[in-house]
Amino acid sequence: MSGRTILGSARVRQLQRWGINRLRRSRFFPVTVPDKLGDDDRLAGTTLRHSVLVYFPDTQESLYQIEPWLAAFEALDARLPVVVVCQDSRTAARLRAASTLEVLTIARYGRLDDLLGRSDVKLALYVSHSARNFECLRFTSMVHVYLGHGDSDKGVSASNQVKAYDYCFVAGRAAVDRIARNVHSYDAAARCVTIGQPQLDVSGVLGLPAPGAADRPTILYAPTWEGAQPSVAYSSVLSHGETMVRALVKSGHWRVLYRPHPLTGVTSPDYARADERIRALVEADPGGGHRVDTGTLAEAFAEASLLLSDVSGVVLNWLPTGRPIVLTQPHGDQARVARTPLTLVLPSIPAQDAADIDAVARAALTDEDGRAQRAELIEYYLTDVTPGAATARFVRACEDAARERDAAIAALDRGDRLP
Repeated sequence: MSGRTILGSARVRQLQRWGINRLRRSRFFPVTVPDKLGDDDRLAGTTLRHSVLVYFPDTQESLYQIEPWLAAFEALDARLPVVVVCQDSRTAARLRAASTLEVLTIARYGRLDDLLGRSDVKLALYVSHSARNFECLRFTSMVHVYLGHGDSDKGVSASNQVKAYDYCFVAGRAAVDRIARNVHSYDAAARCVTIGQPQLDVSGVLGLPAPGAADRPTILYAPTWEGAQPSVAYSSVLSHGETMVRALVKSGHWRVLYRPHPLTGVTSPDYARADERIRALVEADPGGGHRVDTGTLAEAFAEASLLLSDVSGVVLNWLPTGRPIVLTQPHGDQARVARTPLTLVLPSIPAQDAADIDAVARAALTDEDGRAQRAELIEYYLTDVTPGAATARFVRACEDAARERDAAIAALDRGDRLP
């Protein structure tokens, strides 16, 4: 190859990099793709001072997964310094605005390798099973812990992906049992640590008083999204939603709050259109007090007398209120619902009976036996709902994992683990 050809190829690559960087900085760059506009250059030759790395490589549409954890990470930061590592600068900017944590955008795998090689990071935490997590999971110098972004009886809550992590910090005994039952060749008892749900400590939903007297009870309809694949398609938006909301509004007995999942319609235009129709039903009668809810979870919970929801994490968030819950049954036969203490206790409604939701909800509202049964489930699913208890358990569990890592590194340095 001639020198002129080599120089020409180098010039082409330089122009390509320039064009790609310009595109990444433009408003036309997709929000669903990490822009990889990183802090790499300024981090060259530096050392991380942090003991804990929270790895969040996803984009802004997934912020709902990490935002409820930020207060717990800040509590941990007071004991073990925490850094959040992103691959998208827009996501990083949102996280900096929402917390006091240091947030970095690292675009190049080589820079992450260089930083971790120079630093003494003990622990890596993950709030989802993002495929991009494996770029960080490769490093054996840290203990890797899966946290998740909520717990539920969804099938995806017992994923074979847990095997990639050294530990899973879970909300309660229900999660341990679920993983042990469904994930083969995995010692759930040894590798799952029950900590409760720290997200609830700052959500405002713990210790909520019962709604005040009103002319009508309020029902909160909070469905999940359609899911990325048929086996986790638990959403009732398309199969139940419009029929149920129309029946509830028509009954005149309920004030309806509709709280759609932030990802509803992302993978399916049919779900997006169904969501629009439900919103229109709720907003068509402004004098009825119905509304589409976009406030905090605590504000919605404070108003509601009963939760109408799919199999999802919002059900466990609601459980400490002690108030009634009606579950929807997934439509079709691909999304499977396990027989669990929660699904066996709660009343549920299939799509073909969606028009009967008024009667089902009224019965649940006055079922005193159901109240006692729900109270028994709180410890099994959530361990301890005393405000602050879960966050304290989370911090202790992280400290224990960090000490375990230090002991393992010391043993390796002594040669204890050599054959």
